Amino acid sequence: MTDHLCPPLTLTAESAPGAVRLRLVGDLDFDTGEQLVERARECLADDPDLRDLFMDCERLRLCDSTGLSSLLLIHRGTASRGVVLHLENPPAFLLRLLDVTGTGRLFALDGAGARAEGAEDGQPSGGTPYGAVQPPAPYG
Repeated sequence: MTDHLCPPLTLTAESAPGAVRLRLVGDLDFDTGEQLVERARECLADDPDLRDLFMDCERLRLCDSTGLSSLLLIHRGTASRGVVLHLENPPAFLLRLLDVTGTGRLFALDGAGARAEGAEDGQPSGGTPYGAVQPPAPYG
């Protein structure tokens, strides 16, 4: 039997004027939370004109309480600078975690999962209350 090791968390950054997207692949937990916080801090430091920080969570496999704490630390840093923190394509488990903890209101939830959640709550679907912001285009 061969074990295929994959990194616990892989982060890829894409930039556009005023916006950065971090793609999260893997597990956001005790072992990887600080890695995400550091990368987000680097993004904030690299662009003084940053308006939007997008985190694409589509390929996130897990988020525990330490992962949530990391997201909240990042939110604190973005909010203090007037930067909107978007969670794109949040998986159902992440939406549930945000709902149970009452922290979902702190993030702009973008993507199919957020629209489905809003529709269930009787709120109009269609993304963030912050208006239409063009995220960085994927490359490749």
